[in-house]
Amino acid sequence: MRKLLTLLTVAVLTTTASFAQKISGVVKDQQGKGLEKTTVSLLKAKDSTVAKLTVSDNQGGFQFPAEPGKYLVSVTYVGYQPAYSKVFDVASADVTVDALTLLKTDGTLQGVTVVSKKPLVEVRADKTIMNVEGTINAVGQDALELLRKSPGVMVDKDDNLSLAGKNGVQVFIDGKPSPLSGADLAAYLKTLQSSQIEAVELITNPSAKYEAAGNAGIINIKLKKNKTFGTNGSVNAGYAIGTYGKYNGGIALNHRNSKVNLFGNYNYNRSLNVSNFKLYRAQGDSIFDQVNRMKNYNDNGHNFKAGMDYFLNAKSTIGAIVNGNLSDGKNETDGPMNILYRPTNQVVRLLEAGNDNDVKRDNLNFNVNYRYAVTGGSELNVDADYGFYKNRSTQFQPNHYFDIINGQKVPTYSNVYRMIAPTDIDIYSLKVDYEQNFKKGRLGLGGKIGYVNTDNDFQRYDVFGNTDVLDRDRSNKFTYKENVNAVYANYNRAFKGFMIQAGLRVENTDSKGRSTGLQRQNGNYIPYDSSVNRNYTDFFPSAAITFTKNPMSQFGLTYSRRIDRPVYQDLNPFEFKLNDYTYMKGNTQLRPQYTNSFGITHTYKYRLNTALNYSHVKDIFTQLPDTINKSEAFLIKRNLATQDIISLNISYPFQYKWYSFFANLNSYYSRYKANFGGGDRNVNLDVFAFSFYMQNGFKLSKTLSAELTGFYNSPTIWQGTFESKAIYGIDGGFTKTILKGNGTLRAVVTDMFKIMKFSGESNFTGVTNIASGNWESRQFKLNFSYRFGSNQVKAARQRKTGLDDENKRAAGQSTTPVGQ
Repeated sequence: MRKLLTLLTVAVLTTTASFAQKISGVVKDQQGKGLEKTTVSLLKAKDSTVAKLTVSDNQGGFQFPAEPGKYLVSVTYVGYQPAYSKVFDVASADVTVDALTLLKTDGTLQGVTVVSKKPLVEVRADKTIMNVEGTINAVGQDALELLRKSPGVMVDKDDNLSLAGKNGVQVFIDGKPSPLSGADLAAYLKTLQSSQIEAVELITNPSAKYEAAGNAGIINIKLKKNKTFGTNGSVNAGYAIGTYGKYNGGIALNHRNSKVNLFGNYNYNRSLNVSNFKLYRAQGDSIFDQVNRMKNYNDNGHNFKAGMDYFLNAKSTIGAIVNGNLSDGKNETDGPMNILYRPTNQVVRLLEAGNDNDVKRDNLNFNVNYRYAVTGGSELNVDADYGFYKNRSTQFQPNHYFDIINGQKVPTYSNVYRMIAPTDIDIYSLKVDYEQNFKKGRLGLGGKIGYVNTDNDFQRYDVFGNTDVLDRDRSNKFTYKENVNAVYANYNRAFKGFMIQAGLRVENTDSKGRSTGLQRQNGNYIPYDSSVNRNYTDFFPSAAITFTKNPMSQFGLTYSRRIDRPVYQDLNPFEFKLNDYTYMKGNTQLRPQYTNSFGITHTYKYRLNTALNYSHVKDIFTQLPDTINKSEAFLIKRNLATQDIISLNISYPFQYKWYSFFANLNSYYSRYKANFGGGDRNVNLDVFAFSFYMQNGFKLSKTLSAELTGFYNSPTIWQGTFESKAIYGIDGGFTKTILKGNGTLRAVVTDMFKIMKFSGESNFTGVTNIASGNWESRQFKLNFSYRFGSNQVKAARQRKTGLDDENKRAAGQSTTPVGQ
């Protein structure tokens, strides 16, 4: 993908050269051979500010379109000393710059320090990149908190993700779909420390090369890599304190010679986090007023990655990667639920329902890969993957009831349950991607075969003293098998004044779900089999056209069709008890949701970026509350009829000497419509909402800098029925370079005014739910990192492995239950 973007960049700048004076030249090495992919900068002679950027082609050539004025050219390349041209004047004729020769760096340059800092946010035609490394956002935070602050990203009360007002976001780690979903995805992101993260990519218009899953697009979390020759590494350690202390640390190592590149990293974290949750539910003649305090223990979180690349020759490379996440944790929930008689608003009963859940999560992924690439020509990538995910959950839930008589608690009875739910998931994938020059453009072809097998054995026990009795009515085993086969074609070409990209992806899905257990009939238990089988083929076109005639004002048009398949556990028809009054229930009739998206983008002077998008979602997923008897309720995933959403995103970066600034505004209008039987079973909601993100950077000295960031998310709608209120926060911190530039010390305070909290309300089937809560959002965080070894190790190969989009849906229920 990076190579394709490089070629497209060269094509754009080459094409636009015919509409202005041309500045051209060539970059060579000491032997006089042209150097490809060097970074070439056109600088204004007056103040050396960058006017344009490009990269050299495979003969070392480059060219720029330019308006009249005085300029110079600079050239940089890893392992070489930078070179500069003489100052020249562009008037009414083309200019050819004298050949620039780069000299190899011998050892360490004495007295020379090269500092390169990426902008916090980069906006491109298909994605927005948030460069975390080196900012205060890299201090003692986890990946979920980073996403909460990313432009256009929303995290709801149940830690579900949405992008630009749309749910169905696909999360990737280093270009690979995450093997988790819902609550398990959130738990994993909380174990992934920001010190491991280089950048977060928000890909809103994926091409046909990507899996079709994710109606809102893709969030790709890129982990750090080493970037120089020889042997080197880094260590980091962090501490944070809110209500309780949290610890993290890690090490990364990299070694490369002419034949082998070895790389690996390991990170550990341990934390205790506390949050508060309130839920008010009015149903029938009763009111349920619930207050919970929740503690989340992450006793041992281990993240690791190791790999090897072996260079067969200049064109062929084979590699292997293993990565994983191992964690032990415990969630404790306690607090009272007052039960009121609605006509008098008097408390008549009290339920004290605790919930202790011991969870062990293990995820390992293995990849072997092969790459064949000819400079400026064809490229072949083959990936074979296997991954497994194991979740061991043991939940203990006592429900103790009291009558309230004259203001006193009088014990009445107790219902005590134990739930054991082991889950095993195996994932297999084979993926092939091929690219070559074709008809003056770039043609990409590929395909993948993905297979997923899940096994969930849910056992519920009634506890009587020291005796556990299996509840056969509410225990079951759910297995699910899914095979997705896909092929795609994608084509890019630059013309005079515009560029095109068009692709088509075809996916066939064959799925079989089976829920088995015992069912009572006429006083006897008999085996039953509730199955869901589906086989369907879908076409997913995508297209984009970018108008580049005027490089200072570029327009683009995009279109794509995408799919979201149900999370496996959402298809399981059995009930999962949250407490005596609330259940969660699967839905075998849950269908995939489909999205058609159209977009217009505009970039002005390479800085001001504007994007207008419209999406129509058919059969959108939503979690709806429904009623059982008079006082009990259950939550179920269903397909709403439609969602229509129009969004406008505007971003602007600014820098002046010691001060830098970035602002992003994302606004959207959304309408949800569905009919589940008329009256209070209709859904007809609309909302205008926006989110605003701002970052301010201050360079206080050569070694000291400060940052102040803030975000605001306006009231919106979660899950199609829940109308939320605004959420916002402000962070501030300092960064200090120490130990001759090899060490970095960062300190930050998140949510310094302690204003982050969530709240909202839903009304459906005559039931009113009002939820609110907060967490340890205000924390003091301290982080230290140190780099050691050679500063010339080349980066470990960026490898996108082939595990399928099914991985995202792999683990457990898709949404953390309300009140759990």
